[in-house]
Amino acid sequence: MNEHALAASTTKKTMVRILPFILVLYVIAYLDRVNLGFAALEMNSDLALTAEVFGLLSGIFFIGYFFFEIPSNMIMHKVGARIWIARIMLTWGIIVILTGFVHSATHLYILRFLLGVAEAGFFPGIILYLTYWFRERERGKATAVLLLALPVGGLIGAPLSAWIIDNIAWAGMEGWRWMFILEGIPALILGVVTIFFLTDRPAKAKWLDPEEIAWLEGELEGERRAALRLNKPTKWEMLKGATVWKLSAFYFAGYTGVYGLSFWVPTIIKSLSATTATNMEIGWMAMLPSLIGIPAIIFTGWSADKTRKHKLHLIICLGVAIVGFTGCALATSLWPMVAMLSLASAGLYGFTGCFFAYLTFFFTESTAPVGIALVNSFAALGGFVGPTILGSFTLQTGMFVLAGLLIAGVIILFTMQKTNIEMDAQEVRVTPSGKRLA
Repeated sequence: MNEHALAASTTKKTMVRILPFILVLYVIAYLDRVNLGFAALEMNSDLALTAEVFGLLSGIFFIGYFFFEIPSNMIMHKVGARIWIARIMLTWGIIVILTGFVHSATHLYILRFLLGVAEAGFFPGIILYLTYWFRERERGKATAVLLLALPVGGLIGAPLSAWIIDNIAWAGMEGWRWMFILEGIPALILGVVTIFFLTDRPAKAKWLDPEEIAWLEGELEGERRAALRLNKPTKWEMLKGATVWKLSAFYFAGYTGVYGLSFWVPTIIKSLSATTATNMEIGWMAMLPSLIGIPAIIFTGWSADKTRKHKLHLIICLGVAIVGFTGCALATSLWPMVAMLSLASAGLYGFTGCFFAYLTFFFTESTAPVGIALVNSFAALGGFVGPTILGSFTLQTGMFVLAGLLIAGVIILFTMQKTNIEMDAQEVRVTPSGKRLA
């Protein structure tokens, strides 16, 4: 088999085997993370939760997430993705189910914090896992498929959660309680499946031919050597440099916007809807921003890989989101608000689909577990800040604050160094005859 055919065969096999499965895992993770927003349609009145309390409940998940991401990623790097990701899923599934039995804000605070602890390391662990299997030129597509979980989770979660709340009241328990219980069960099932399905590294892949394994490991090893020449080779040097902190600040700005919207979209729509709007109708309308996000993620990941201009794509995506947030601040009726929420979502989903490929270009194999987790840890604080902003300010002020954070993110991005893949795209080679080749 020639090298081109070998590359095509190996890449196709790894994408088909790995990407659909991790997409399903992340859909479940995202749904279990943000279904609190749909529970709020009934739960807030049942438990007498104020807007400020709900904003804090939405965000406290990310405090637990913040403290445990780095240790979790380091453990996964040592014990392997198969066992560690299964452990994460089993523990978060149990906690989500227990959330269906809460009776006070205190119970919710405890369980939402523990959910963050349990799930910490899942997403940065998956991003790290992709670096074990995909070359730099394919990571934009791979991370775009993974990040499809955000809009797909919204598309599935909005009508499903609303339907459960409205239609299931078994054993005299409210629908929002059954929503948590029923949506926590898939994490338990898939946690067990992960143990048997996921493969830690290419060398252990029985579903690849020996020559495919050799080719893939050779390609990835070559990129690791190139990364050592360009990036900080040790964890300490990485921490002393500015790059990892710029990435953290940049992603914090974007993450704040993503989760500011994720938890509040149903409530925002309800506040502008007719008083007769049902939870199901609100759920259908809340699907629209997620629906817009699917082509945004796919196109941005594909285009960034093709052009190797990840930074430019990130700037454009944040620009679109800034316009969307500003429009949300100025909208005073339902459908203009839904349109602006959709525009902001398109920019934010496109941003996430491109960023995680961009992120991996700045680390070596030894610094990646800590570096990726560190960036995601500090960004997770944005998951606390975003919902809190919209719970503490008026809707208009909160939207302007989120837009301002994204502007700061764009400024940070302009200061970032060129990556190895960007320099490769601009490289000019000279043949022995002296002819310049682009």
